[in-house]
Parts: sequence; structure tokens; C-alpha cells
Amino acid sequence: MELKTKINAEKDKQELMITREFDLPVELLFKAYAEADIVEQWMGTKVLKLESKKYGSYQFETSNAQGNVVFKANGVIHEFVPNQKITRTFEMENTPFATQLEFLEFEKLTENTCKLNIHIIYKSLALRDQMLALPFAQGLNMAHNRLQDVVNQLK
Repeated sequence: MELKTKINAEKDKQELMITREFDLPVELLFKAYAEADIVEQWMGTKVLKLESKKYGSYQFETSNAQGNVVFKANGVIHEFVPNQKITRTFEMENTPFATQLEFLEFEKLTENTCKLNIHIIYKSLALRDQMLALPFAQGLNMAHNRLQDVVNQLK
């Protein structure tokens, strides 16, 4: 299966550039990142908090079938421009990964298509490479496929 979400990791840089085109109006794609009920559907995680505004914060939590928490993440939103961009930190709790900085840019292509550009900066090249060693690309692609499917139902 083709990965529609593209990840570019330049040699010797502690960053990733991620791009994905969606068959969605840019406003709907932005909502998928800004509204808790939509985020829960496509990410498959519980949104404990999502303050979609400048200086807002968020907390996500995922549990297994037995109810044990297996993933927790949180961050602070530093910039929030509707339908254009979100700048935020992202921290996975109880992992060796340091907080990362994420720049999400939402680009309108046509009335019904758009592009998401994500620039992630890691504390070190080693941490970036650790992330890439995980099934990160496949997981992100699957999440974006779910996002497309979930938001298609909102059209």
C-alpha cells in the first residue's frame, strides 16, 4: 500500500518534514486538528483536554482493552491561526523522547483539496532517528487515512 503521507528526513538534521494532501476543504482539515470529538475519532485516543487557541494546551490518553493507560501525550499551543497554522509542543509521557516542536501549516489547494505540511524539530538527531526506527511512517499514514475517512462523513 502506498504511503500518502510523505516523510522527508534529511541526513544530519534533527527535523522531519511531513506532507499529506487531502481531498477535503482546508477548513475541514483544520477542524480535524482543532475539535476534540473529531481528534478522538481519527487518532483513536481519548482527548482529556484540547484548548484550541494561542497559549492553550492539550492532553491525550490511550488505554488498552483492559483499561490500562498505554500512551499519554501533552503539549502547549504557541500559535493558532484558524485554517492556516498551529505551532505546538508535543511530549510523550513515560518515554525516552524529549519534547518536540511542531509547526503545522494548512494549505488550500482548491475548494475541495488541501495540503498539510508538518515540520517537526527534535532535541537531537539521535532522537529523530529513534522515532524513524519505529513504525512511525506507517502509523502516521494510517492515522491520516482515518482522518480523511472520518472528515469525509462531515462534508
